[in-house]
Amino acid sequence: MSPSTDLAGSVRVLAFDIFGTVVDWHGSIVREMAQLHPQVDGDAFARAWREGYKPAMARVARGELGWTRIDELHRMILDDLLPRFGLEGLGEADRVHLNRVWHRLDPWPDSVEGLRRLKRRYTLCTLSNGNIGLLTNMARRAGLPWDCVLSAEVFRAYKPDPATYLGVAQVFDLRPEQVMLVAAHHDDLAGARACGLRTAYVERPFEFGPAHPKDVAPRPDNDLHCTSLLALADVLGQGE
Repeated sequence: MSPSTDLAGSVRVLAFDIFGTVVDWHGSIVREMAQLHPQVDGDAFARAWREGYKPAMARVARGELGWTRIDELHRMILDDLLPRFGLEGLGEADRVHLNRVWHRLDPWPDSVEGLRRLKRRYTLCTLSNGNIGLLTNMARRAGLPWDCVLSAEVFRAYKPDPATYLGVAQVFDLRPEQVMLVAAHHDDLAGARACGLRTAYVERPFEFGPAHPKDVAPRPDNDLHCTSLLALADVLGQGE
């Protein structure tokens, strides 16, 4: 029996990281900045906004902040960022609209069809640090066919806290090895693997834009390594 056949027979739920794995956060923000604020270097702005993400979540994990949704963390980062890019005069309504760009992220070209194929056999859910409203709005706009929207907000913990990975198994009353995390980030996959989940790495070499390619070389510790969600569907027996 091949490894992929064994996985297809044992895994029941596919849980997906979202930012960078399913949707193109960098390209989406660059495109929106080009429309709203063309004087700003959209590439630098997008990357700077994202760089504040982990430090902000770490403040929650350390107890410096009470539980705070990603929408609010994104807004805190944004308010600190605007003066660096000459946008300190942006009004409240414009700040609110810009902050919600994270609800409007476009999927990678393979994402929707790949998920549709995988959905024929597996239960699909999100496992994102994004909050429930953000993930739901994104899914409706982009046509992402989730069976269930799970978020750090459900577990009151941000990845890589074990409560998030084990929480998926608990929600579906499964053993951890019956859940597979699909992600484009090795640290996320390592956290899931430490909790007993199966793991699939998806290559997103241009997550940070074409000028900043990522190393997407295979690593032996993941169960699967795929170039796209369509390729993942093929490996798991759902290709046509």
